[in-house]
Amino acid sequence: MSINYPVLPIAGGTLARAFVAGLSLITHWLKQLARARRHRREAAMLSGLDRRMLADIGITRSDVRDAFSEPFWEDPTALLRERAIERRWSRALMRSHVEADIAAGFHRPRTDRPARQAV
Repeated sequence: MSINYPVLPIAGGTLARAFVAGLSLITHWLKQLARARRHRREAAMLSGLDRRMLADIGITRSDVRDAFSEPFWEDPTALLRERAIERRWSRALMRSHVEADIAAGFHRPRTDRPARQAV
């Protein structure tokens, strides 16, 4: 006596799983594209702010230009976030160095005066 195994239901299940996997991959890409577009639109609002407001956030006008020079699928807010964090850390590091120098009795010369150049 021979036993016949149904091949079609097994193949159908495999095809269904492959279709669902492909569909989930496509929906993931579409969600990423929608998120990047939303972040780009939010970052575009930053280009309307003036220099002082951008400085309050911790970024500059050139940071905003750099963020929009990346490809459209890249998230521009990620670059802006990195730049703001870098500036915050460097300010904190500089502040700690200045405080250490003052505690040691060393005073840095002023750097806000105009340069004296002989022409």
